[in-house]
Amino acid sequence: MSGLKEKVFRSPTLLRVVPFVIFLILTSLQGQFGEGSRYWLYAAKTILGAAMIWAVGPRITEMRWKISWEGVLVGIAMFAVWVGLDNFYPHFEKSVAVWNPHQHFGQGSAVAWIFICVRLLGSTLVVPPLEEVFYRSFLYRYLIRSDFEKVPLGEFRWSAFIISSLIFGVVHPQQWLAGILCGLAFQALVCRHKRLGDAMTAHATTNLFLGLWVFWKDAWQFW
Repeated sequence: MSGLKEKVFRSPTLLRVVPFVIFLILTSLQGQFGEGSRYWLYAAKTILGAAMIWAVGPRITEMRWKISWEGVLVGIAMFAVWVGLDNFYPHFEKSVAVWNPHQHFGQGSAVAWIFICVRLLGSTLVVPPLEEVFYRSFLYRYLIRSDFEKVPLGEFRWSAFIISSLIFGVVHPQQWLAGILCGLAFQALVCRHKRLGDAMTAHATTNLFLGLWVFWKDAWQFW
């Protein structure tokens, strides 16, 4: 295990890819071990995700939050797009199980609210660094040049801009169009400011407002 850890730490590619892939695998396993696993696996991957960020963060110089008004405004705009467009385009997956702990643990139960809080924290603080490092720092630049570290964060290429955003949308099959638009907006922030922090803030803002919307409006389909 220590040998694998050292291999990951020595590789700029693995540093950015492995945490995301582990997080993605755990996401795909949610609900595969009974309905309860939909919730405890989310909690487990959130804790592990935070641990991975703590471990690789010092070695990924661009994984730094930048709180900016532009990032917050873009995040709010993307939240509005995510919710506002939902009824106006077809979704790839028609019968996806809804993530709603109230249904499993009882309406208003303490356990349900614990998992809701965990999800809100995870989607706001853990998901943005992991995904932005993978999509905007690694994938976008790798599409330009395999030796991606030599590509400045602010370099703009239409092909990488479109392809990386399309991939970001496809991995959100229920809201693929909103996902593509978010990918374009977040990448535009990176290209504009030549850093990842504003996109992380925008991503976190979108997820925070979406999470608040979910349990305020009982709109669990977005989770």
